[in-house]
Amino acid sequence: MQVLILGSGQLARMMALAGAPLNIDVIAYDVTTDRVVHPLTQAYYDLTLGDAIAQVQVITAEFEHIPYDVLDLCAASGKFQPNPEAIKAGGDRRLEKALLDRAGVANAKYQLVASRQDLEQAINHVGLPMVLKSALGGYDGKGQWRLKTAEQADAIWDEMAEFLTATPNQAIVAEEFVPFDREVSLIGARDVEGNVAVYPITENVHVNGVLNLSTAVMGNEAVQQQARDMFAAIANSLNYVGVLAIEFFDVAGNLLVNEIAPRVHNSGHWTQQGADTCQFENHLRAVCGLPLGSTQLIRPTAMINILGEDSLADAVYAQTNCHVHWYGKERRAGRKMGHINVSAESAAHLEQALAIIGRHLDAQAFPALPREMAYAVD
Repeated sequence: MQVLILGSGQLARMMALAGAPLNIDVIAYDVTTDRVVHPLTQAYYDLTLGDAIAQVQVITAEFEHIPYDVLDLCAASGKFQPNPEAIKAGGDRRLEKALLDRAGVANAKYQLVASRQDLEQAINHVGLPMVLKSALGGYDGKGQWRLKTAEQADAIWDEMAEFLTATPNQAIVAEEFVPFDREVSLIGARDVEGNVAVYPITENVHVNGVLNLSTAVMGNEAVQQQARDMFAAIANSLNYVGVLAIEFFDVAGNLLVNEIAPRVHNSGHWTQQGADTCQFENHLRAVCGLPLGSTQLIRPTAMINILGEDSLADAVYAQTNCHVHWYGKERRAGRKMGHINVSAESAAHLEQALAIIGRHLDAQAFPALPREMAYAVD
């Protein structure tokens, strides 16, 4: 079977690697160059997008920000999974908020902002402090503002007005500031028959709006069930097929949806070493009509993002149960260059392993890692 992935970055690369043992051949479409490429070598195929659509049996996506004309062309073939509604909602916070409301899942109070008057109404409705997020194109902490006091409103509106003018069809979503205890995510899959399988909750640490560390351990079953129910509500409302990621705020054990990602997700990379079936394989299984693989945690595992670095100390490679995944990218400050998966027999041993690895990594480049253990581990 051959699968076309819209997008040719590291997620397409890892899907290609996961699909090879299943005899699933993956090709990718680079939306920026309008070329069909090999997801590992980035070599060009002598194919147009139309040729590729006709040639493959399944089409899917590695990211949300796909031009609507490309998305609609692929959807018209009847081969595209998940459906275009899900992809569009993942790329537009206005559609995402409407989806969450329809699915009946808890999320932060919000209001759309397109004018200075809207901002005043949002201050009254949402309250202060608030977070303002671009409807289109914001990611990794970009396109976001925090309004703490009414006195800041004029200055922040000036910044947002310039931002709105620069992007057609842009808007701002004003959300209440949620004083959460932690940020968590749930990666799950839904197949063509509506069967759902979810991975354990992942606890995430962001620094300056960018994910640094994701850790999967067995935790609170009530929170896990709550997340699973929300996943099922959203996935079923979309008749979703594939892997879907949901990011939550955990407020004293109650979850609020922060955002969704209709695709495999950075916080799920730990599944490559921490589960029998990784998120990349399960996405391909779902969209290709195969049974879903096991999502059970086989051992506590953490994922460390490698940001802006293109080399690691030999001591990192030497650590037991440590796996490095490079993306083959040219080095650039802050760029996601790869990730490190670390596993251990228990949560305490995992913390120890992360502290040991942290001592071999630059503290500025890897700020979320511990360097010392709070207690000794036998």
